[in-house]
Amino acid sequence: MTLTDDDKKTIEKYALQNAVKYGQAPQIGAVMGRVMGECAHLRPMAKEVGPVIQEILAEVARETPEQWQARLEAIAPELIEELNTKKEPDKGLKALDVEEGQQVVMRFAPNPNGPPTLGSTRGIVVNSEYVKKYGGKFIIRFDDTDPQTKRPMLEAYDWYVDDCKWLGADPDEIVIASDRIPMYYDYARKLIEMGKAYVCFCDGADFKKFKDAKEACPHRDVSPQENLMHWDKMLAGEYEEKSAVLRIKTDITHKDPALRDFGAFRIVKVPHPRPEVDDKYCVWPLLDFEGAIEDHELGMTHIIRGKDLMDSEKRQTYIYNYLGWKYPKTTHWGRVKMHEFGKFSTSLLRKSIEDGEYSGWDDPRLPTLRAMRRRGILPEAIRKFFIEMGVGETDISISMDTLYAENRKLVDPIANRYFFVWDPVEIEITDSEACTVNPSLHPTEDRGCREIEVADKVYICSEDAEKLQVGSKLRLKDLFNLEVTSIEPLQAKHIGDSIESVKKEKMKIIHWAPMDGIPVRVLSPDGEFTGIGEKQVTTELDKIVQFERFGFCRIDSVDSEVVAYYTHK
Repeated sequence: MTLTDDDKKTIEKYALQNAVKYGQAPQIGAVMGRVMGECAHLRPMAKEVGPVIQEILAEVARETPEQWQARLEAIAPELIEELNTKKEPDKGLKALDVEEGQQVVMRFAPNPNGPPTLGSTRGIVVNSEYVKKYGGKFIIRFDDTDPQTKRPMLEAYDWYVDDCKWLGADPDEIVIASDRIPMYYDYARKLIEMGKAYVCFCDGADFKKFKDAKEACPHRDVSPQENLMHWDKMLAGEYEEKSAVLRIKTDITHKDPALRDFGAFRIVKVPHPRPEVDDKYCVWPLLDFEGAIEDHELGMTHIIRGKDLMDSEKRQTYIYNYLGWKYPKTTHWGRVKMHEFGKFSTSLLRKSIEDGEYSGWDDPRLPTLRAMRRRGILPEAIRKFFIEMGVGETDISISMDTLYAENRKLVDPIANRYFFVWDPVEIEITDSEACTVNPSLHPTEDRGCREIEVADKVYICSEDAEKLQVGSKLRLKDLFNLEVTSIEPLQAKHIGDSIESVKKEKMKIIHWAPMDGIPVRVLSPDGEFTGIGEKQVTTELDKIVQFERFGFCRIDSVDSEVVAYYTHK
């Protein structure tokens, strides 16, 4: 099955609408999301749709904003009207339900099995912003009580704290769950003594049969004294993994099987990666139990969690009711899907890095905060992006273009401009003398000029060179005008400096790099670009620059070559 002309026109109109809306050539993720959302019949054809979108986007990128507007008005005027009349959705964070005199306490509780990703960043930003708004307390709690399946990374603890501080979300308190195991044991013992918890020796399949039949397992009604004996044996390491589980008693006939006698502790004899914990414990709390105890102990007043975790709240409520506690006020939010990354898992990313598919956690292709930071995405842009997203139960599907647009507003005024020629080709210039040119560092800000020495040759991009033919006229930006006299070898003669001639003869203006430039390597989500840049770029270490006709980049190192991380257009 192939795409029809109508399908291609649909793709074109949404591509043009995106270009008109944001004033720049669109990214494939944004257009793909809109097309697939509107055209159900194309969803099974993703492999065929992707290349067609790429072709259409390439055509759009070659045109000007004026041409985008004119073309969209011609083929889909209703989309122009949609841009003009579409009501802006409510943005920002809604007020919390705060009792008079109450100090707001909120937490961000990651499993440190890898660094923060864009997915977890929402929790950092929103919880810390609410705490700032109400003058409360922000806690980072590391839920690291799974030393086996989601094994923590030692480096990740510091990464989370560092990234939180970078985001302006400095924690008021840091809690590590694996330091507090004895406290969980004490509460478990109390629940056993109350007859609200029991040690179950059923294997998983057998317990499921009982649970599905709404029947108690044989161990459910054993006396608290006998359960305490089994509990002590669990703690002493006398039982093997999976042979015993401590369960919380609930309503075994509850209509929701997920709420029937859920597990609270299991036996895991894998040492914990933290040396201060190591093999000290072999009985570990499951997340629902650990989180319930901690939210009470830390005085949590408000919790924001994914709507997919509503069952967790219902399970934890049993513990709160048994212990006479009041459950924190809870808000649920939907999932956020970034078009460019799709569904990702920290565990799978970790394996891919270990297998050498990525260079590390800051590889520019990854959705980690470490990658965003290295690429030059500013914390202010990330905070605004997630705050304006707000808190709601609706799942959100969004493009990175929205984040890039926020970042562009911040970096455009501060980023100096430079020439970088990727995949360079030499062009020899005749009828011209060596000279020095001084393009401005910024088109609107008064920050001085660069100094570039020009001899009888310069570099231009191969994609520009391929379009030239004998007689072609062009202008080297901020330099002079040329007429091509030979293709092999590529040569051109100097035909003047007048910018008026450029307008009159509709010459294409291209960027260039001097022969004495410095090698530049740009690492981006789309691959690696190598070429030549201005030597003055070496003064911009750790800063964001704009390579003209290429995009914004953060200069990462300036040794024998410049290594830059691509930010965005």
